[in-house]
Amino acid sequence: MARSERSTELKPLEVRVDGENINRAINQLKRKMANEGIYKELKKRRFYEKPSERRKRKEREAERRLRKARRRANTRN
Repeated sequence: MARSERSTELKPLEVRVDGENINRAINQLKRKMANEGIYKELKKRRFYEKPSERRKRKEREAERRLRKARRRANTRN
């Protein structure tokens, strides 16, 4: 779950442009958007998702998170 989904207050993404280095500011904005999960949310909302599909997707994501957590736990031991 992205940070923006967890918190109740919504803060706008801000990127400061120093001098004329606009490319760097654009890259920072893209990175922040990716970290906040905005791209994932846009992709998800592009098409209607039936409730049964949403349920299946959430189950797959939960299984993936569990497998990932188990892998991390096994590598720490």
